[in-house]
Amino acid sequence: MGKPISVKVTQKFDAPVEDVFNGWIEPDKVRDWMSDALQSMGLTGEIARVEIDPRIGGRFLFCDMRDGEEFCHWGTYLEFQPPNRLVFTWNTPDSDESDPCNVCLTIAPDGAGSIVTIDNEIDEKWQDYIKETKSGWQSILQAEDRILKEQK
Repeated sequence: MGKPISVKVTQKFDAPVEDVFNGWIEPDKVRDWMSDALQSMGLTGEIARVEIDPRIGGRFLFCDMRDGEEFCHWGTYLEFQPPNRLVFTWNTPDSDESDPCNVCLTIAPDGAGSIVTIDNEIDEKWQDYIKETKSGWQSILQAEDRILKEQK
């Protein structure tokens, strides 16, 4: 494993920290923002599976359909501190499961809303994908924010 590189994105939400946090651990909510985020990236947004075991050591699996096949993201929760912090591993079919990247989701109160920061540590071997990584996380946070606003 090479030197880790930090890829950070931040998004301001009108929603309180509890709503944002729950959006990451409740399968129906993940399904909603994941579909929206994928559509914003030009994909179908057809969600095949969302499985979540929200606890330290618990695993998650998010799968969408791409060209008739499941494309999955999965990982394990390393820290679970509702409603302010989640740390998890992040794998994709292109990554090596023995060497996942770590993602830290931090949700801080901001008046009636919140500020959400994702810090994705990637191995330097993936440095050519920093722009795509940042764009993907921004799309996810923007999608969750849109979904939460629609649900008000």
